[in-house]
Amino acid sequence: MIKDKHIFITGGAGFIANRLIRQLVNDNFITVFDNFYRDTLSSTDLNQHPNVNVIRGSVLEYEHLEASMEGADIVVHAAAIAGIDTVIKSPTNTMKINIIGTTNALEAAVKHKIKDRFVNFSTSEVFGRMSFKSTEDSTTHVGSAGEARWTYAVSKLAAEHLAHAYHKEMGLPIVTVRPFNVYGEGQTGEGAMQIFIKKAINDEDIYIYGDGSQIRSWCYVNDFIDGLIHCIHNPNAIGESFNIGNAKSVITTFGLAQTVCRVLNSSSKILFKPPLSADIELRIPSVEKADKLLGFRAETMLDEGILRTAEWMKKPIAV
Repeated sequence: MIKDKHIFITGGAGFIANRLIRQLVNDNFITVFDNFYRDTLSSTDLNQHPNVNVIRGSVLEYEHLEASMEGADIVVHAAAIAGIDTVIKSPTNTMKINIIGTTNALEAAVKHKIKDRFVNFSTSEVFGRMSFKSTEDSTTHVGSAGEARWTYAVSKLAAEHLAHAYHKEMGLPIVTVRPFNVYGEGQTGEGAMQIFIKKAINDEDIYIYGDGSQIRSWCYVNDFIDGLIHCIHNPNAIGESFNIGNAKSVITTFGLAQTVCRVLNSSSKILFKPPLSADIELRIPSVEKADKLLGFRAETMLDEGILRTAEWMKKPIAV
């Protein structure tokens, strides 16, 4: 489907990028651009693959970013601060990377006349605390100014508007993806799914912050990568935004912990702690647009995704 292309990936050492690279590396040349704050790449065979060129750098360093993008056909801009704990600790850097970093990537793409695709990663958090079957055209909402959690959503939303302005004014072939709770092999950071599975494997106590009534839809990473490849390849994607998630794998946080324990036959106890910050009460996407324009719909159900992720976590070395 995608062949003989030079693909430039910011945040290329990250979880989702790692899975994308594995899918495309044998038929394409891939440049990974990352500061390696989080690293799912170095311990894998991809790090030494002949079709992978690794460049250490920050999207805040325009000259280095621009020079590194030379020769690219496709840009996947996935670099961002990840994880709510990190966002709360460093709201200033969160906004700089998401806004200035995206500006730099867009400017470099214009200079290098990227013709195939510029994929911009946004977030499902642009829909705010309550999002039920939100479409790509639904009104976006963010919380109060000064609440650190919302710096991520605000900056991602600003970057999304900026990317589409570059499409309208300069003809850059933009497509924006809004991931909805992606999980699976290779995930790093503070995600609930990863933490719950890790604790359950070891029969350790699982802690839920808040009352556990928050509702999410969970998308297995292989499904997300399938949707992402559709966004890169399908000409119908240009100039559009897409919710990429699984509207069928919907569950409360407490229900997720229970499901993880059931699927993995774990004796972990589920305990509750006070919430750490403002939280998302309800987040379920409408995925009809991706189905209609791209022919994509996530298929992996929750039990299967949990089992696959747990099997990966049990391995001594992640690949």
